[in-house]
Order: sequence, then C-alpha cells, then structure tokens
Amino acid sequence: MYRHNPQARQLRELLDDGAIGELRVVRARFGFALFDTDNIRLRTDVEGGSLMDVGCYCVNGSRLVAGEPELVFGQQLTGPSGTDWVFAGSLRFPGEVFGLFDCWTSLPERDELEVVGTEGSLFLDDPWHAREPVIEVRRGGGSERIELEQADSYLLELENVSDAIRGEGELLLGRADAVGNARALEALAGSAESGIPVGL
Repeated sequence: MYRHNPQARQLRELLDDGAIGELRVVRARFGFALFDTDNIRLRTDVEGGSLMDVGCYCVNGSRLVAGEPELVFGQQLTGPSGTDWVFAGSLRFPGEVFGLFDCWTSLPERDELEVVGTEGSLFLDDPWHAREPVIEVRRGGGSERIELEQADSYLLELENVSDAIRGEGELLLGRADAVGNARALEALAGSAESGIPVGL
C-alpha cells in the first residue's frame, strides 16, 4: 500500500531527477514489539516472523529505489515462538549499489528509509505508513524538507485496483513486483538458515 502514497512517488521522482547524484546505498528499517506467541505474526505454521511481516517492506523499499538484488545475505535471532524476532539483511544490486536493512518484532517501534547517493541523501522518517509524509533532502551540509499532503495509502491502492478491474487504468504493482519481492525474501530466509550468501 505504501507504494501508492504520493511520498513513494516523490521519492522515485527525486532519484530519477538526480537529486542525490548516483545511487550507492539504501538503508531501511521497520520493527515493533510483540510478545504474544499466539499472534499470527509470530506463528511458524503461517511463515510468521519479522522478515515476512515487516522486513518485506524494507526489501520492497530497497527494490523500489535500486531494482532487483543480485546477491543477499541474512542473519536472524530466533525467539521463543520459533520465528525470527530480529532479522538483519544485506543486498547487492546492479551498478555497485548496496542495501542494508533490519527488522524486528521484539524491540521498540521504528521505521526509516534512507537513500544515499554521491551528492547527498534522501531520508524518510515514516516511509511505510506515511502518517506525516516528509522527505528530507540532505546535500552540501544542509537539508531541505519536502512536506507532502496526507493521503490514505490503502484507499489509493484500492482505487488503483478498482480502476484496473474496470479497464480504466493500469495496475501500479503487478505480478512481477510481487514475485520479485517473494524471490528476495525467500533468498534472505535461506541465507539466514544456511549462513551463506545467496545469489538471485
């Protein structure tokens, strides 16, 4: 849903316009505290855990700005529920671009996305919910805040799908994006289990 928010669109436009030069690093994080082992988010029988619940946003956000990863490496802390309570991952993208992310279901709430280029960086303090949509452009020792109007990401997503069903528009996200995210998540989970990097 966050991809339908104007904040995500503005981020992509800033990158395409060269606002921070050549992309080099993407850093993402998303997590919250949850200790109810009966909660679906912590159940092993439905692939619960931090990577699948909130890490998927970090991976998707990294893919939004850097494309499809070529190599991934994941590490995890498994909690009493049998799911990953903390997950840290690194992704290598084409063009010598690197992604780093961490996610959790056992620490205080936090969510961020930072995109670093050769001439500056773009920082989003609330990338996934966009409750207060702001992009901070950091360049040359200073910063500029681009404040955007609040929008209901879920409503925008629903309207996009409805338009596509009626033949009045194109889907913003399709099968290829879903498969790309799933492929990266599967590789990260496999890497965390094996302890070695996984190529895609």
